[in-house]
Amino acid sequence: MSSVAVIDYGMGNLHSIAKALQHASAEVDVIVTADAQKILAADRVVFPGVGAMRDCMQALEALHLIDVIKNVAATKPFLGICLGMQALLVDSQENGHTDCLGIFDGHVLKFAEPLKNTAGEVLKVPHMGWNQVKQTPHPLWKNIPDNSRFYFVHSYYAQVKNPAYIAGTSDYPNAFACALMKENVFAVQFHPEKSQHVGLQLLANFLAWDGLVV
Repeated sequence: MSSVAVIDYGMGNLHSIAKALQHASAEVDVIVTADAQKILAADRVVFPGVGAMRDCMQALEALHLIDVIKNVAATKPFLGICLGMQALLVDSQENGHTDCLGIFDGHVLKFAEPLKNTAGEVLKVPHMGWNQVKQTPHPLWKNIPDNSRFYFVHSYYAQVKNPAYIAGTSDYPNAFACALMKENVFAVQFHPEKSQHVGLQLLANFLAWDGLVV
């Protein structure tokens, strides 16, 4: 039986993610852990997160997980979710400025306020609720129709320097990268564990993914 480690650093809907992964594939051993050796030994790794970036990075440092995450993100199928996606960039505007992991060359920016749509109506920040995702071809989109709706909750968004890293975009009101890809790493701003059948399909695709993009 293959295994997937869900990194537990005290920030994230760990029970919901673990339950969704188990529902997506009963053939996978789901391990929620902060233990470096268990993370390094797993076949796949999920890096979730909700909350503030500074708290995230401080927790990872306190648990000695920064180098562990960089290691597994370079070697095996790796999925970042929400704050776990944002932490993969160079830095974030949150809390003034917070250095992140630097796996993707880019920055995490705050949605400008007030945001207005084309009708001049003010859009709330955080961006919360269901929104369409326009896909760039990748194995994790298998059996998920383009422009499917996923569930978002965030006030910051990723801006990468290389457009080849963008696996999906959403609009609020302008297009922003809501899914990133780089070799064996895939990361999403939305919450697949809250996105019903399309979210479960994405998790199932991840659990079947060998980390290759063809």
